[in-house]
Amino acid sequence: MLEQYIKEKQKTKSLLLMNHTVIGYPSLDDNWEMLTLMQDAGVDLVELQFPFSEPIADGPVFIRANQASLNNGTHWDDYFDFFSRASAEFDFPLLHMGYYNNVFSIGHEKFCDRLKTSGGAGYIIADLPVDLATDLDSYASSKELDPIHIMTPVNSEQRLQEISKASSGFLYCVARKGVTGHETEFNSVIVDYLQRCRQVTELPLAVGFGIKSAEQISQLNGIADIAIVGSACLEVWEQQGKAEYKQFLNELNEAR
Repeated sequence: MLEQYIKEKQKTKSLLLMNHTVIGYPSLDDNWEMLTLMQDAGVDLVELQFPFSEPIADGPVFIRANQASLNNGTHWDDYFDFFSRASAEFDFPLLHMGYYNNVFSIGHEKFCDRLKTSGGAGYIIADLPVDLATDLDSYASSKELDPIHIMTPVNSEQRLQEISKASSGFLYCVARKGVTGHETEFNSVIVDYLQRCRQVTELPLAVGFGIKSAEQISQLNGIADIAIVGSACLEVWEQQGKAEYKQFLNELNEAR
């Protein structure tokens, strides 16, 4: 499972890198090219986001990408077909990322069954608190899927413990309040926050929200296990193209 994969990777890498793509945006062919470049750059894990009309944890870049994917007609069959092909082709684990409304609409069991059959390792559902995730997580665990829950800087110690207890694989530590895409300043506040997270879990810690540069990746060395870069990669793809996207991924990889 994911925890073992991460710990094995950490024998040769002090910090792992996780990237993200919104399936269906700009197109499925573009998504495939992105994953190919991710593998070439040595990316360790990838989130495949299923589009949703109200992605409340996402900033403007991903909001626009989600809506464009929906406008392109992306649905579950497209998503899981892509997931299956990608899991057979690429070396890194693939994670579902999305919102609970979509999972609820397809049903817990069908969602987990299709995710497992498609080669998924687990899921991140941005708007599902651990209190309401018990049934889904229980079925997922029976399928050997890792439910990855989200910690935030405003969580109390008790809440951090509850989130840790409900999770497996790793924990997604949001670097700041707000949504994805805005740049995050790495300072003593983040270090203290991650130390609080460490005190309640032995699971690896992944840090996301606002990581936009190789310099920030290097700053996470020694204080996190996984750096998550999402919006910044999509911005490079949109504004600068494939060659610069490849270079950006290589810079992120070399910084850790």
